[in-house]
Amino acid sequence: IVVISNKSSVFIQTRTFSPFFLILKTKYAEEEMENDTSMFVILGFSNHPDMSSIYFVLFLCIYIITVLGNILIIIIINVDPSLHTPMYFFLRNLSFLEICYTSVTLPKVLSNLLSENKAISFAGCAVQLYFFLFFGVTECCLLASMAYDRYSAICKPLQYMTIMNKRVCIQLTGGSCICGTLVAVGHTTFVFTLPFCGSNVINHFFCEIQPVLKLVCGDTYWIEIQISLGAAFVLMLPFMLILVSYICIISTILKIRSAEGRRRAFSTCSSHLIVVTLFYGTALIMYVRPKSSFSPDVNKLLSLFYSVVTPILNPIIYSLRNKEVKDPLLLNGVPIYINN
Repeated sequence: IVVISNKSSVFIQTRTFSPFFLILKTKYAEEEMENDTSMFVILGFSNHPDMSSIYFVLFLCIYIITVLGNILIIIIINVDPSLHTPMYFFLRNLSFLEICYTSVTLPKVLSNLLSENKAISFAGCAVQLYFFLFFGVTECCLLASMAYDRYSAICKPLQYMTIMNKRVCIQLTGGSCICGTLVAVGHTTFVFTLPFCGSNVINHFFCEIQPVLKLVCGDTYWIEIQISLGAAFVLMLPFMLILVSYICIISTILKIRSAEGRRRAFSTCSSHLIVVTLFYGTALIMYVRPKSSFSPDVNKLLSLFYSVVTPILNPIIYSLRNKEVKDPLLLNGVPIYINN
């Protein structure tokens, strides 16, 4: 019997084990035990109960700003014909991804901060992990596509519209979604077909791979190695493509003779580079590192960066640092587009 008490609420879950399983528990006997976990309890930020109200207000503001900011970018790009270019096609899709990506985790976080019942069903946890991986991996690939777009614009300006035609943009976006689907299906199926036993408390603020794996029976060392290798491939391949693209971009920018030309060329890439650094940097530290090298609190902080902070920075960076997006807002505001 596993009893989890949280103030006035008590979650009780029973599990029946055969003596045979108890004997072989230390020998990684997953085959002898059925996966009878019907729910998980997301601990979240319960270790700081006095801060719950502050956390709720903070995350609510972040969620509202993220959603409204990215919706505003989508509206501006849709209604302004001058922004119907490959760069803003990818930015519009990125904004849509950020809305979905944030909506996978933050609504549940807000609900848990207000409620004593922090339980999530087995299926609900699997669905949350699937969509988190899908939108996250799709964003990784889309950021690589955006880097290729910037490379084409700066290094091959005369062939830019031929290289980045509408068909290519759609193919790159569709390919990003396919990669996200394959990775999400593979990892989610792999994790949630493993046997769970013992505690059902997830020491995290949502169902992420690493905290969920801690609840798997037996030694999970090789399982975590496989997950880390898979994450390294998924993260490093797009990151290397971005790195190569920016090496070529910087090399081309340095050849521009005028200071104004260099400044304008670099300004078209700086916003994307900031988002890439924050997103990939924290994700790589989280997934490609030695086992248990950080405490659960540090893991939560790292997860906050790429799951909460990056999406809210997207509209701020692209609107404040991008003249083509900022000027329409400063001129007459969004209503000018609605009137047109």
